Amino acid sequence: MSQQSGPTVIAIGGHSLLSPDLPPTVANQFAVTCEAMQPIADLLQRGEHLVLTHGNGPQVGFMQLRSEMASAELPEVPLDSLVADSQGAMGYMIERSLRAELHRSGSVAPVVTIVTEVEVDADDPAFDAPNKPIGRFFELAEAETLARERGWKLMADPRRGVRRVVASPQPRRIVQLSTIEQLCALGITVICCGGGGIPVSRAENGEIIGHEAVIDKDRVSMLLAKRLGARRLAITTSVDYVYENFYTDTPTPHPELTLDEVRSLHAQGQFAEGSMAPKMEAAIDFLEATDGEVVICQPSDLVTALDGHAGTHIRRTR
Repeated sequence: MSQQSGPTVIAIGGHSLLSPDLPPTVANQFAVTCEAMQPIADLLQRGEHLVLTHGNGPQVGFMQLRSEMASAELPEVPLDSLVADSQGAMGYMIERSLRAELHRSGSVAPVVTIVTEVEVDADDPAFDAPNKPIGRFFELAEAETLARERGWKLMADPRRGVRRVVASPQPRRIVQLSTIEQLCALGITVICCGGGGIPVSRAENGEIIGHEAVIDKDRVSMLLAKRLGARRLAITTSVDYVYENFYTDTPTPHPELTLDEVRSLHAQGQFAEGSMAPKMEAAIDFLEATDGEVVICQPSDLVTALDGHAGTHIRRTR
């Protein structure tokens, strides 16, 4: 086991950059992102070394739907290119919002976005079993209509509705890792691996080939954290704790969990696929390889959670 001394990797959920109460316009997304960057700015001001990743599930779903709707006039955009588009657009949004928050407090810190490719296996079985939700939630009847008309695969969430799902292969290698490491060494806050990274594989001649898929951002954030020697992996989500029996009338919050406890709860099927399960799998993989800590919390609780007073803290032992 390696003792961690590197940066804190913070994985920002794509839904946390949207408001459920507002239309997903660019202006509204900027407003929500500014709020989400307040705790990030606070952490940077007190000297934390951060690397940021982010989800893109809702946003890349919007982009793909827009491309499909325009297909009578323009060629459709493949999903790997849409992930690249979302990395650039969301990186710009995060960078601009974070700089604005720092400026308000009289601080300046270099921030840069890296459009990141992530290698996957071209024969990953995930390509035959889509399970990664993208886009917004639909009522069942509307989702079934879209599935018939567009050939979508669907996944139901017991509380929030139905979403489209696409293939989600396992990340194997971060192509731009050495560049990210060099920027980190200079003390630059790096935004990378957006939306899990652009899914690619290599042909026998070494050529990069893109794939119709979306990599889970929690899994690639775990891989990034291990490669950077991160001391902590923080994952923001829509719930304040990790819960046992979440979809019942008596959910139990867990402020602290050990690696063995997470393994046991996962084996019991406590964590939903496409939702909390990838986060817990990322936590397991990270803690099996390091002596670090995984923190799961709401975006607004990020500072308090990293100080040990909010969210769920997962360690190898208590």
